[in-house]
Amino acid sequence: MAILVDRDTKLCVSGVTGREGSFHSLNNRDYGTQVVSGVTPGKGGQDVEGIPVFDTFHDAVTETGANTAMVFVPPRFAADSILEAEDAGIDLIIAITEGIPAHDELRVYNHIRRGSSRLIGPNCPGILSPGKANVGIIPAAFFSEGNVGLVSRSGTLTYQIGNELAGRGFGNSSIVGIGGDPVPGSSFIDVIELFETDPETELIVLSGEIGGDAEEQAAEYIGEHVTKPVVAYIAGFTAPPGKTMGHAGAIVSGSKGTAAAKAEALEARGVRVGRTPTEVAEIAVALVTDPT
Repeated sequence: MAILVDRDTKLCVSGVTGREGSFHSLNNRDYGTQVVSGVTPGKGGQDVEGIPVFDTFHDAVTETGANTAMVFVPPRFAADSILEAEDAGIDLIIAITEGIPAHDELRVYNHIRRGSSRLIGPNCPGILSPGKANVGIIPAAFFSEGNVGLVSRSGTLTYQIGNELAGRGFGNSSIVGIGGDPVPGSSFIDVIELFETDPETELIVLSGEIGGDAEEQAAEYIGEHVTKPVVAYIAGFTAPPGKTMGHAGAIVSGSKGTAAAKAEALEARGVRVGRTPTEVAEIAVALVTDPT
């Protein structure tokens, strides 16, 4: 099994006719993902190397049965694209777009939370379930099927930690990038809950970073609800206070949101925290060798 995307995923890409949208849509299709349609207003009736293009998500869902959306449109159009996908009945919406205004993210978040659709992102690398489906920009060649579930705020760290784990012989059930913006559609807790109930996932790896309190909230949830072993990494131990580091949500105010505070919260709940991606892989090996 896997979480969120698998062989039953039927993907519709918003912005499929754009340079980035078409490139990654075709990569996802080459991996084996069912890319059944795309949406670009005004270009309905065209196709991208056999992927039919529609003017609206409603048309795409009606004609192709799409159940998953990937949003690759410019920031000023992204919020409306996400909401249109939700209104068309798409179950899972993965927003790759970076730079969406925070007030648009908040508007989308509050609307999505009242419905039945799930939003991953924005500003995320997407989701990969090795051997089953790839939706997004994750370089799938690094990864193989296995029993490690990985959830991360950072796309680059997703790849680095995943590669470190692969180098130690680990495969993945699913890899989920939730994005590093201040208002993500899904949290660590949302994804960890899915990994906890997924029979294929035996070890969970959490990759966090400075800013906000998502990791502290996850630590509390893990302590109360998660029975599987969890390993974590927090980026930013040397980050200067008050300075945004890469992601819009990666900023420390005073002592709140520091890497040290997050690591302390996780370790207090029994989560082992590696100080480098390599150490994360070493801890994973140790847990498999001796779960106690």
